[in-house]
Amino acid sequence: MYTRREFGMLTLAGLPLSLALGQLNSKVNGVRLGVQSYSFRNLSLDEAIKAMRDIGIGECELFSGHVEPRMQGPGPGARPPQAGGPPAGGPPPQGARPPQGQGPGGPPTPEMREAMRKRQEEMRNWRLTVSLDHFKDIRKKFDAAGIKLQAYNLSFNDSFTDEEIERGFQMAEALGVKLITSSSTVTAAKKVAPFADKHKIMVAMHGHSNITDPNEFAKPESFAQALAMSKYFRINLDIGHFFAAGYDPVAYLEQHHDRITNLHLKDRKKDQGQNVPWGQGDTPIKQVLQLLKQKRWDIPANIEYEYRGEDTVAEVRKCFQFAKDALA
Repeated sequence: MYTRREFGMLTLAGLPLSLALGQLNSKVNGVRLGVQSYSFRNLSLDEAIKAMRDIGIGECELFSGHVEPRMQGPGPGARPPQAGGPPAGGPPPQGARPPQGQGPGGPPTPEMREAMRKRQEEMRNWRLTVSLDHFKDIRKKFDAAGIKLQAYNLSFNDSFTDEEIERGFQMAEALGVKLITSSSTVTAAKKVAPFADKHKIMVAMHGHSNITDPNEFAKPESFAQALAMSKYFRINLDIGHFFAAGYDPVAYLEQHHDRITNLHLKDRKKDQGQNVPWGQGDTPIKQVLQLLKQKRWDIPANIEYEYRGEDTVAEVRKCFQFAKDALA
């Protein structure tokens, strides 16, 4: 066990694995178990890497919120602090209360729209101007910790300009990954497709459970649309969301495993139910993991901790143990 100070010195030094912490292997009975770093969204990047190391998770899908600056506060003029602090991005956990000035399901106020527009401009400016050395240094931290970096999770949305999309692929290249996972939309994916073709980097669309919006990736039909857009498009199957939307992730994995780059593991109740601690929901996590074990498919299964708990690291550790027990 390393202290945070010792760990920080090693990662900043970018030492070779043989001189740092040693390569972690979190493969269990042939199944690659990893984590989406969004699971550690309340921690800084260094704290998240240390937590992965302490838990024993050797593979990571890197959430952009751990890379980009945190845009603080809803008001105009909020300054982004140094990149790598605890991220604020990403969807709120299930059951999160709406922002002030917006009722449950209500539309955003004009003030909220303006604040959102300003944050988008600030983030766009950061993406277009940040040195790519920032991403190379992040890769060194993972290498020094002995953790395999699988993918960069950058969610292209309809507000992204062509310049931002191009920059996203350059970031992935600087991180040394050949896969971008993306909580995107069908319309945004159409804009991304030519950039995937140009850079020859796979982009895997991440689905949610909103089956009422045809622009969302949720139904098998929307994934099929994406696969037809580019030979570099793939699927990042979130088995919890897919199941809550009314579909069978086991059957879908059987049929489309050759187009699925990685899985997100979580437990949700059926029929659009809540995220819950693993084992308390209806999602067939064990059956999915057993299928990977039996078929020996090289598809990483990544923990994505989204239910509410008191201690993030403790809860991710529980999820990891659940997955290991399911593969025993």
